[in-house]
This record gives sequence, structure tokens and C-alpha cells, in this order.
Amino acid sequence: MASRTHAPDWASLSRALDATGNAVLTRLLSPDECAGLAELYPDDTMFRSRIVMARHGFGRGEYKYFTYPLPETVAGLRTALYRHLAPIANQWNEALGVAVRYPAEHAAFLARCHQAGQRKPTPLLLQYQVDDYNCLHQDVYGEHVFPLQVAILLSRPGRDFTGGEFVMTEQRPRMQSRAEVVPLGQGDAVVFTVRNRPVQGTRGVYRVNLRHGVSRIRSGHRHTLGIIFHDAL
Repeated sequence: MASRTHAPDWASLSRALDATGNAVLTRLLSPDECAGLAELYPDDTMFRSRIVMARHGFGRGEYKYFTYPLPETVAGLRTALYRHLAPIANQWNEALGVAVRYPAEHAAFLARCHQAGQRKPTPLLLQYQVDDYNCLHQDVYGEHVFPLQVAILLSRPGRDFTGGEFVMTEQRPRMQSRAEVVPLGQGDAVVFTVRNRPVQGTRGVYRVNLRHGVSRIRSGHRHTLGIIFHDAL
């Protein structure tokens, strides 16, 4: 995974994140890798908890949080992607005047989370079927929040499912919300803002608020791998 995540043009991806709050890494996982991860969903020994969205007002559908130790592919992606995203996160915090800086290695950041009591792993598998959807939300699980996260589409749009687009909204001060749909193919990963990002305005840098979700599934089944870099309380 380390060698695979070196291949993308991270300078271009960083510019896309600065411009829109999201960027796509195409074909990060192969179809076989996608299928293998989706097939883990029924095995409850791999997970620490199962969330049925409707019970909590989160939407419809369900997801499961992995337990430690994470599957090798998930752990490898989490470590490798973090190395590229930490410098971007530090640039964002500097622009926003936030004193927090993120260490170069993910293990060091996890140690910070664990010292604060955030010890529960947050990578997850999401499962949707017809008429399921995910309400707009932010994945914040404690004091320590890494400002970027990743979702990887494991299913084939147009064949395994229809609908189910990845959606983001951005709220700028004194402006109406802007919505954006991010098209994804099987194995594509979208890197996106967890909560806030910096935007350059005429009077300096200001903070905008973002949320993400998934539109209604119109047919079939959709599986997604979510990689969140901070752990939960």
C-alpha cells in the first residue's frame, strides 16, 4: 500500500483539496480487493460494533466499525495515506491559525488519540440497499480530529447499484450552502474534509464548514470502506 499511494500526483490532489475540499484517487483498489473487503461484512468477529442508521436518525442502511487488529489492507491504507495527508492537514491548520500539528507517522498520531482516551478504531464498512441513504454529517469522535478522511467505493456503480452518489455540502459565512456530487468508480477513493477547511477570501483566510453523505440507493447494493484517521472515545 505504501508504494501504491506514492503513485498519485499528490501536488495536484492537494490543490484539489484546497479548491473544493475533496480529491479522487482513481483505482486505488483492484476489483478483487474491493470484493474481498465487501465480503468481510457478515463476519462479526472482524468488527467492534454495528450501527443501524434509522435507529439514530442517521438515514437508512447500516455500517460496522472494525476492531483492532485491522485487516491488513485497511491498516496498510490507513498508514500509507496518512503520510501524504499529514502535510496537507498541517498546512490547513497553519492557514487557519490552529496551533495543532500532526506528526509525520500515523502511529504517533494514534498514540496522541489513545492518551486522550480515544482508543476505539474508526475504520468502517458501510452497507446500503434499495432506498437506503446517509444523511449529511461529520465524523468527529473526540477532542483529537484529523481534518481529512477517505471513502473507497467497493461496489460497481451501474451494475451492483444505481443512485447512491457521494455528496458534500459546503457552508460559507453569510452564503447559502453549496452541494457537490463526487462521481466514483469501483476502487476509487475520495479524500475529503471531515469538518472545516481554509478558504482564501479578499480579507484573508476564513473557515468553511463541510458535511458529507450518500444519496438514495435506487437499485442494488452498495458497499464502501471508510478510513478515518483519528480513533474514537
